Amino acid sequence: MAHPAQLAALPPAPLDAPADVEPAFDPAAFEELTSEVGREGAAEIGEVFKSETEARLQRFRLMSPGQQRSKVEREAHSLKSAAGSVGYRRLAKLALQLEINAAQLTGSEYLDLLEQMDAAFAAAMTQEEHR
Repeated sequence: MAHPAQLAALPPAPLDAPADVEPAFDPAAFEELTSEVGREGAAEIGEVFKSETEARLQRFRLMSPGQQRSKVEREAHSLKSAAGSVGYRRLAKLALQLEINAAQLTGSEYLDLLEQMDAAFAAAMTQEEHR
């Protein structure tokens, strides 16, 4: 399992690097969280994560990385850390790409990355539900 600190230590992936080589959901990461805070605590953290992530993904669509770069970077950093802690590895990797590349993204690259993040979030939720 990759902890958020390990994800941050990775070199930035090129924007065209396929993030889908990462599993969308890593059950071992969630099990580690469960061992640390208990099943009930992990379930609560997971539900808060999902709710906050849905809201955060919507907020990204209202931001412009050109005009609100630092805000986009902070939100991406928070998402990267939270996603990594609950096992949403592909989403964490994409959030890392956004955090690192926010200043250089064109409008279409930004929207493409948001689409990938939406898809990674949906895929992880589906995989988590079917484990």
